[in-house]
Amino acid sequence: MSAAAPGFEASRWRRRVRVALGDEPADIVLAGGDVVDVFSGDTFGADVAIADGVIAGIGSYPLARERIDVTGKWVAPSFIDAHVHTESALVWLPEFARAVAPHGTGAIVTDPHEIANVAGLAGMNAMRAAARGLPLGVFFTVPSCVPASAWESPGATFGPAEIKTMLGWPECVGLGELMNFPGVLAGDGDIAAKLAVSHGSRRDGHAPGVRDEALQAYVGSGPGSDHESTTLDEARQKLRAGQMVMIREGSSARNMAALLPLVTDRTYPRCCFCSDDRDPHTLLHDGHMDVTLRQAIAMGLDPVRAIRLVTWNAADYWRLDGWGAVAPGFRANLVVLDDLRGVRVAMTLHDGRVVARGGELAAGEVAASDIPLTLRNTMHIAPLAPDDLRLDPNAARQAVGIISGEITTRLLHVAPEVEDGWAVAAPGRDLLKLVCVERHHATGRVGVGYVQGFGLRRGALASSISHDAHNIVAVGTDDADLLLAIATVAESGGGLAAVAGGQVLARMALPVAGILSDRPLTEAAAAYGTLENAARGLGSELPSPFGLLAFMALSVIPEARVTDRGFVRVG
Repeated sequence: MSAAAPGFEASRWRRRVRVALGDEPADIVLAGGDVVDVFSGDTFGADVAIADGVIAGIGSYPLARERIDVTGKWVAPSFIDAHVHTESALVWLPEFARAVAPHGTGAIVTDPHEIANVAGLAGMNAMRAAARGLPLGVFFTVPSCVPASAWESPGATFGPAEIKTMLGWPECVGLGELMNFPGVLAGDGDIAAKLAVSHGSRRDGHAPGVRDEALQAYVGSGPGSDHESTTLDEARQKLRAGQMVMIREGSSARNMAALLPLVTDRTYPRCCFCSDDRDPHTLLHDGHMDVTLRQAIAMGLDPVRAIRLVTWNAADYWRLDGWGAVAPGFRANLVVLDDLRGVRVAMTLHDGRVVARGGELAAGEVAASDIPLTLRNTMHIAPLAPDDLRLDPNAARQAVGIISGEITTRLLHVAPEVEDGWAVAAPGRDLLKLVCVERHHATGRVGVGYVQGFGLRRGALASSISHDAHNIVAVGTDDADLLLAIATVAESGGGLAAVAGGQVLARMALPVAGILSDRPLTEAAAAYGTLENAARGLGSELPSPFGLLAFMALSVIPEARVTDRGFVRVG
């Protein structure tokens, strides 16, 4: 199915009128349950009559071709992830749909800038093709920052011409997160061209830590939403500036506890939930937006209001006509809940069809999807030698400081550990080497710096998941293990690796654009879980070591990073 709204058909409209009036049987009636009304903020007992994939009426509807008894249960709109990068699940889009539909997710707004950084518009067309026919509404925002900044070296670029093409897709809802906030504040010409071509569209924001006059200038440039707030004061400033505040709860960045107090009787219409990034292990074992709802309700948010934040508010902001509510004329994208407060999903309906029951996807709902050859064999790395990892002590007096549970970092000033005239890792001080290797065009560029807070006591980790340019990023306690980890990733055609003492402890191949597995979600989740456990076995106590490593070269997140072009101070 297309994520775009279906066109008007007079015959189907007339049939829905007859069904609503009780003159003709509905296709399906969800009978005897309580409707979660996101408009009035309460629940009430009623049948839900569905005809041709659309809600025809809510009330008493005894006539039905199929009657599903939902007595003692709640009927709510299916959940909407307001901002996500599906590539972070490390699986191809159909596998992502297979993972989230049983958890009640009915739609996602995805910014596929990860694929765009590797494969450009050809990658976008592949994602678009993969979205067709899924039991999931897939809406796209257009990548706006490929590359994210001049400090990154992606495999492709995405300029105004590509943006204009993609904005013409009916399932495209706006411009993706405008991450280059320094460029916005500087009045950059490239940013101006992208703002011009997206005029009249929603523009997604990305302004971590931006406040006061800088925030006024940024929001005044067009971004109407933001998912990067980490403190209540920051989120409140963005709300007052007119932005939709997207409260993020992902695998690497978890902001729910800090931001939920923002949601009050007065502010809740301008807040919604998003995941941003969810790794495969989290999706498989914890869930998707249902987990976010459970957390919000456990923290004291009213269940109906929580559901509104993950349904109508998201749909209203992104102008998703016919989504996000249980009401006549809305598409029958619904969840049936066994438990309202516990958000236990008994059933998911998509366009009036039951696509999942009891946590299992219905047979045949996700067909195999061919992955284009253009997305394979994308790893092009120049030969790497020990000298490439040398770090000048004069350049090693600053370090990236990890903040557990956040993707923002601190700029630290440190005293380098020096041996034979070069700065080396000092695991006893938790001072490790952070390396980024260009892998798209075999330029031989390697950036090296210090990082503190990863906690590795031995070994090294490497990943070609490296937002957003997706070069190879690695962290380690010694150069030999760093070289082995990087080589393991390169030989895998992209992937993840954990090594120690010259031995590969765990690895995961990501042959699709160097960032995605071509295996089922269950296999990807198992491999990722093994790697995370290996990282913890090397000493890291971070919630998601590989999840955080993936952000260490993202040059638009404050305060410090290391890209293939060197140590970068941000903000």
